[in-house]
Amino acid sequence: MIRSTFSGFNTAQLAMMASQRGLDVTGQNLSNINTEGYTRQRLDLTSLNPVGNSIGSSSYDAKVGQGVMMVGVSQIRDPFLDIQYRNELPKVGTVEAKESILESIGTIFDEADSEAIRTRLSAVVSQLTNLATPENAGSGSADALVRSACEVLLDSFHQNGTSIENVKGELIDKMERSVMPQLETYFTEIVNLNVSIRNSQILGNPALELQDQRNQMLDELASYMPIDVTYNTKNMGGGIIVETLEVKLRTADGKKHTIINDDESGSLTFTAADGKLEAKDVDGNIIDITDSLSNGILKGNLDMLNKSETFDNPANDVKGIGYYQKTFDMFVNEFATMMNRLNSTTTPPTAPDKPLFVTNDGNTTGFTASNIKISDDWINGNVKITLSKDPDAGSTDYSNVLKMINALSSDEITFEIPHPDGSGGKKQIFKGTFFECYDNIQNTQALERQAAASLLKNHQTVADQVANSRESVSGVNMDEEVMDLMRFSQSYNAASRLMTTMDELLERLIVNTGVVGR
Repeated sequence: MIRSTFSGFNTAQLAMMASQRGLDVTGQNLSNINTEGYTRQRLDLTSLNPVGNSIGSSSYDAKVGQGVMMVGVSQIRDPFLDIQYRNELPKVGTVEAKESILESIGTIFDEADSEAIRTRLSAVVSQLTNLATPENAGSGSADALVRSACEVLLDSFHQNGTSIENVKGELIDKMERSVMPQLETYFTEIVNLNVSIRNSQILGNPALELQDQRNQMLDELASYMPIDVTYNTKNMGGGIIVETLEVKLRTADGKKHTIINDDESGSLTFTAADGKLEAKDVDGNIIDITDSLSNGILKGNLDMLNKSETFDNPANDVKGIGYYQKTFDMFVNEFATMMNRLNSTTTPPTAPDKPLFVTNDGNTTGFTASNIKISDDWINGNVKITLSKDPDAGSTDYSNVLKMINALSSDEITFEIPHPDGSGGKKQIFKGTFFECYDNIQNTQALERQAAASLLKNHQTVADQVANSRESVSGVNMDEEVMDLMRFSQSYNAASRLMTTMDELLERLIVNTGVVGR
C-alpha cells in the first residue's frame, strides 16, 4: 500500500515549524538575559504517532510516526529550589531587621565623643573629689560646680532617652507607613496576577511573563514572613485546565493559614498602641500572630519593638528596644536614688529630706532618662550636698562626699527592678559599679550586633547558594542558548532538505514513471 503522497511534506513542514518556533523561544531567552526575575523558557515537543488501522495493515507493515507537534512553551524551574529559597529568605529578613535596629541603638550609646555618658559621669566624680578637699569643703562655688556637672550629665541622660524613644517611634512609623502598605500591595498584586494568568490560560496563552512577575512578588513576600506556595489546577469546563495559586502563612506552632487563594486574599493589621499584629485569612478568621512568627522581617521588627528579655514576664531571649531603654532607666534611677539617699539626713532615709534630683512628671515610682531633673531647691541654694551626716562634725569633715565618690566609682551595687511577675519581690539585672553597669549596656549591644551580623552573614551565604543553584536552572545561560540556536538552525536546514528531497521524489514519480495504461 503506497502511503499518502504528501505525508512527507507534512512531516517536513511540522519539523520546520517546530525549529522556527524553537529559534523564537531561544531569541526570547537571549533578549531577556539581563531581565530581573526572568525564567528561561523551553519549547515542549512531542512525537506524532500513527493512529488507526489501514485496510492494508499486516504484521509486516512498518508504522512510522507522522512528525513532531508543538505542545507549548514552559518555564524551566525547580519547585524544590523555589521552596528552599523561600525558606531561607525569612531567616535573612529576621536578622536584617534586628541588625538595623541594633545599629541605631549602638549609635546612641557610642562613647567615642566628649559628650558621652561615661565622660560626664567621670566629670561628676571629679567635681565631688574637688568638693572633698579642705580648701573647698562647704564652699558654695564647689557645690555649684558639682551641680553643673550633674546638669551636663542629665542632658546626656535626656538625649539618650529621647534617642531611644525616637528609635522606637521610627520603627512604629516604618511598620505603619512602609511595611504594612507594602504587604497590602503584595497581596493585591498577587491576586490581580492570579486573575490575569487564569484569564490568559483560558485563551490559550500560558502567560509566562506574568508568572515571572508573580514569582518575584512571592520571593519578596517570603522575606517578610514564612509562606508555603502551592500550585493547583482548576477545570474551567470544555477541556480547559488553568493553574491556581494558594499561599499559606506558616506560624511557629506548625499551623498554616491561607492568606491568598486564587482571586481571594486575607490581610494583616498592625496596632501601634500595643505592637500587635493580626492576620485575617481568606475565610475571615482573625489570628493573633504577634508572637507566632518563626522568621521574617515582621518577626524581627515585632521582636525588637515588643520584647525586653529579662524585663518581660515570662522572660525571653530577645533584647529588643525595651531592654536597652529599661536597662538605661534602671541605671539612671539607681544614680538619682543613691545620690538622694546619701544626701539625706533622715534615718532611715526612706523619704530624703534634701533631694538633689526629682522627677519632672510627678512620677513617684522611679526616675527615668526622660523625667529626671535637678531639684529646684538645689538650684536655688536651699539644698546643698551634705558633707557629713555627723551633726557634731566640723566644716572640714567631708566623709559623706567620699561615700558618694566611692558609690559612683568603686562600690559594687546590685541593680534591681520590681519583679515582672508582680510578686512584689526584686529581680537582679546586674551587679557591679556604676561604670561597669553602663559599660555592660554598651558591651551587650555590641555583642548582640556582632552576633546578628555573623548570623546574617551565615543566612545570606546559604540564601545566595540556593539562589545561585536556582539561577543555574532557571536563568538564561548564553552558551546554552547559542548551542540551541545552532541546534534549531541545523534542524530547520535538515527539514528544509527533507522537503526538497520529497519534492524531487514526487517529481520523479510524476514525470518519469510514465502514464498508466500506455
